[in-house]
Amino acid sequence: MEDMAVSSPQTRSVAVIGAGSWGSAIAWLLGNNNSQVTLWSRDPDLTKSINSQHQNPRYLTGLRLPETIIASNDLSKTVKDAEALVLVTPSMALSEIALQLKPVLEDSVPVIILSKGLDPASGKLLDAALADIIGFPERIAVLSGPNHAEEVSLGIPAATVVASSSEDCALYFQDLLATPVFRVYVSSDTLGVQLCGAAKNVVAIACGVAAGIGFGDNTQAMIMTRGLAEIARLVEALGGDQLTCMGLAGMGDLVATCTSEHSRNRSFGIELAQKGSLEGYQARTHMIVEGALAAQTVTDLARRHQVEMPICEQVRSIIWDGLALDQAVMALTQREFKPEFY
Repeated sequence: MEDMAVSSPQTRSVAVIGAGSWGSAIAWLLGNNNSQVTLWSRDPDLTKSINSQHQNPRYLTGLRLPETIIASNDLSKTVKDAEALVLVTPSMALSEIALQLKPVLEDSVPVIILSKGLDPASGKLLDAALADIIGFPERIAVLSGPNHAEEVSLGIPAATVVASSSEDCALYFQDLLATPVFRVYVSSDTLGVQLCGAAKNVVAIACGVAAGIGFGDNTQAMIMTRGLAEIARLVEALGGDQLTCMGLAGMGDLVATCTSEHSRNRSFGIELAQKGSLEGYQARTHMIVEGALAAQTVTDLARRHQVEMPICEQVRSIIWDGLALDQAVMALTQREFKPEFY
C-alpha cells in the first residue's frame, strides 16, 4: 500500500457507506468541505429521493444535502474511483459489507470506521474485524467523539478523534474531515477509542433507564462517573491508554450520549423503563440501538479479561434476560463497598 500524505486543498472523491443519520451528516460535512461524495444505501426509494430532492426522506429530513452528493444502491459503483472510504453502517453489519467490498476496493484506498461497537461474530474491535477481511490494517482508521448527527449537520461546533495505527492514515482523515467548526484530533490508541465508543452506549442506556424510573441528577452523575470507571478498567486491561477515557472519545462522548435529547441509547433506556421493547423502539425510529448489542459484546469481552463492569452487566440482564428494574437497581446498590479506583 502506498503512503498517505496530507493533501493540498482539492476536490476529492469519497464514498460514504450508510445513509442513516450519521452517514447523511458526514456526507453533508464532506460535500461542503471540498469533496465529491457518493452515498450508498440499500433503499432504492431513499437514493431516488436524495438524488432528486437533495434530502434524505427518513433521516435528518430537514437537512438539504449539497449537489456534491450523489446517492447509489450499487456498492461497486459507489467505491469505484473513490479516494477514501467512510463506513457508517451498524456495527453488526460491518463484516457483511466488508465482504462485499473486498473484491471491488483498491488496496490503496484508506478506510475510516464511524460505527461504534464490536463485531458480534468474532468479538473483535471493528478495525481488527475489517482488517481480517480487506487487509492492510495500516490504511484503516476509526473516528469517535461527541458528534450527534443532528448538530453536526447544522454546523454547530464539535470535535472528534481519529485514531489509527498509522500516523499518515490518521493525518489523512484529519485533513479530509476537519472544518472550522468540526475539529479533528488524532490518536494512536485505536483500542481505547473504540472501546470507549462501544461501552459508553451501554452506560447511556443505564442513564435513560434511571431517568425513566424518575431518578435525579445525582443518580445520572453517579452512573456516568462509575460507568467511565468501568470503561477505563477495560481499556487498561486490554492494553489501551486510560487517558483516552478522559478525552473526547471517552468522557466527551459519554456525557453527550448520556444526557442529550438526540441520544437514541438514552431515549431507548427511558422507554425500557416504561415497559418498552428493543424491537418496538427500533421499528418506530428506524434506528439501531448500538448499546443493546454492545451490552452483550462488551460484557463478553470484560468477562474474558476478568474486568468488573457491574452497570453494563445489569443493562445486559435487563435487555436480554428480562431482569426486573428493581432487581437491577438492588444488585447495584447492594454491592460491596470498595475504594473508588481499583
